[in-house]
Amino acid sequence: MLSLNVNGRDHQVDVEPEMPLLWVLREQLGLTGTKFGCGIAQCGACTVHLDGQPVRSCSYPASVAEGRKVVTIEGLSATSSHPVQMAWKALDVPQCGYCQSGQILAAAALLEAKPKPTDADIDEAMTNICRCGTYQRVRAAIHLAAGTGKGVGSIIHMAGLSPDRACGAGCSNLEGAKA
Repeated sequence: MLSLNVNGRDHQVDVEPEMPLLWVLREQLGLTGTKFGCGIAQCGACTVHLDGQPVRSCSYPASVAEGRKVVTIEGLSATSSHPVQMAWKALDVPQCGYCQSGQILAAAALLEAKPKPTDADIDEAMTNICRCGTYQRVRAAIHLAAGTGKGVGSIIHMAGLSPDRACGAGCSNLEGAKA
């Protein structure tokens, strides 16, 4: 029996300690927003936060998460009002959407660590794979959520969006991100 704190709630799960955290989240707790992509921690579709850090849950034994805080896409914001989620919606980032929960959690962790990231910071942190190739929209949404104003020549610039026009004060104010 493992004790896990997922999205602020304590859970007791009767699983083998080496069971990947991904399958505990999906099969035991019914949190299906976290996706299975490759099974070898390369694609990032299974990204969740473990004590605020992005981890690939497909290769993380559930026992490693015991006594730590796990956040999935369902727990990032109860109302989808996290600045990253708002920017994702404002720029219509997803195409098929399969990888997006992992992308959003990776971006949220990046902005928590570096509230005003550079393109190089984004390149370094965003290692998730998007089979639809929405990387430019991902970058633009991260800049929008950060309020960096780096929209020149990007989707933000083409759409004429400022952080406040795209998603209100939410995108430019990460203080409200922990809804």
